[in-house]
Amino acid sequence: MEQELNSISKVAIIGAGPAGCMCAYFLQNYCDVTVFDYASPLRTLLPTGGGRCNLSYAEYDFKELAKNYPRGEKFLYSVFSRFGVSDTIDFFEKIGVKTYVQEDFRIFPVSNSSKDVREKFLKALNKVRFKKEMVSEIDFKAYNYIVIATGGHSSYAMLKNSGHSIIPPKPALVGLKTEEKFPAGVVVKNVLSCGFQDDLLFTHEGVSGPLIYKISSIYARHDFPYNISFDFCGKIDLQDYLNKNPHKSIKNLLADFVPKSFAEFILFKAAISPEQKCHNINAGLRDKILKLLNNFEVKMTGVAKGGEVVTSGGVHLNEVDSKTMQSKIVPNLYFCGEVLDIDGFCGGFNLQNCWSTAYAASQGIIEKLSV
Repeated sequence: MEQELNSISKVAIIGAGPAGCMCAYFLQNYCDVTVFDYASPLRTLLPTGGGRCNLSYAEYDFKELAKNYPRGEKFLYSVFSRFGVSDTIDFFEKIGVKTYVQEDFRIFPVSNSSKDVREKFLKALNKVRFKKEMVSEIDFKAYNYIVIATGGHSSYAMLKNSGHSIIPPKPALVGLKTEEKFPAGVVVKNVLSCGFQDDLLFTHEGVSGPLIYKISSIYARHDFPYNISFDFCGKIDLQDYLNKNPHKSIKNLLADFVPKSFAEFILFKAAISPEQKCHNINAGLRDKILKLLNNFEVKMTGVAKGGEVVTSGGVHLNEVDSKTMQSKIVPNLYFCGEVLDIDGFCGGFNLQNCWSTAYAASQGIIEKLSV
C-alpha cells in the first residue's frame, strides 16, 4: 500500500539517466525522491538507437536474454526474472509510449523518437524532485537511502572511498583501429568471426559496424594489439566456380561473394591481377584466394575515435546483492545501470539492463520500507 509522502523515507538518486529515472519512477509513490545530476535528465537517452531510442530487444526468456551480456550474464538472471522485456514494454505503454518490434527483434517506440520517449518519461516523474548538482561524496545525513545510477563514466572515486572495488572501465561497442589500411567505406555483409555473423565496415582508421561492436565488447579487456580472423564467405567450392566461369575475370567472380573493391584488395594482397581470367587461376593461386576469403587475419591496434556508447567495467558484482541491488559493504546504498560491471551488445540490451536493475533497486528499497 502506498505511503503518505510526509511520513516516509528520503531517497537520493545520483544520476538522472535511464536507470536513475526508472528507479525514481517506481519509488515516487513510496518515498520522497530527489534525483541529482549536473546536466539535464535523460539527456543520454536522446542519441540511443540513432535518435530512435532502441528501448529493448524482444527476447522473453531471461536466460537467453542474459547471454547478450559479456559481463554480468549470471548476475542478471534474478534481475531479468523479476523485470524482463515484457515488463519494459508494459511500462512504456503505461506512460504513453507505444512500441513495435523490428525484424531484427529490436524494440522501438512507434514514434521512432527518443525525444518523444524522453518527454513522456519525464512527465511520468511527476512526484520526483530534480536537482542540477554534481555529487562528489556519499552522504547519508539527509537521506535514508542512496542509489548510484551515474552510468559508466563517472563517480568511481566516490565509490572507491566507500570501500567498493571498481573494475577500471574500458570502451566497448566501438570501432577498432587496425595496423593495415583498408578501402574505407566498404561494407561486407554476413561476415563470420568470433562466433558471430554480422556486417563489417572498413573505415579510414580500421574496422567498424555491428560485427566489430560485438568483437570490441568481447575483447574489451584485452590488451592491444591482438589479431582477429574473419571469414567473408563461408565454405565455397571455388574451383567449381572457376571451372564454370573460365573466361570471367577473377575480380568479377569474387564480386559474387564480396564487394568488388574489396575483391580487388584481396587480389592485390595475393599478388594476382584483378583482370586475370578464371581459367588461368591455378591451384596455388586458388588456395591463396581461399585463405584470404576464409581466414583473413587483422591486427587490432586500438580503439577508434568517437562512437563509444558503453563501457566495460564498474562496481564489482560480487559486492552487490543481485536481488535488491543493495551494496554488500554499505547498508542502504544501492546501484543500478551501467555503473555496475555489466555491459551488453548493441540492440537495446544496455537500456534493458538499466530498466531491470533500476526496478530491482526500487523494490529492494520498498521491501525495506515495509519491514
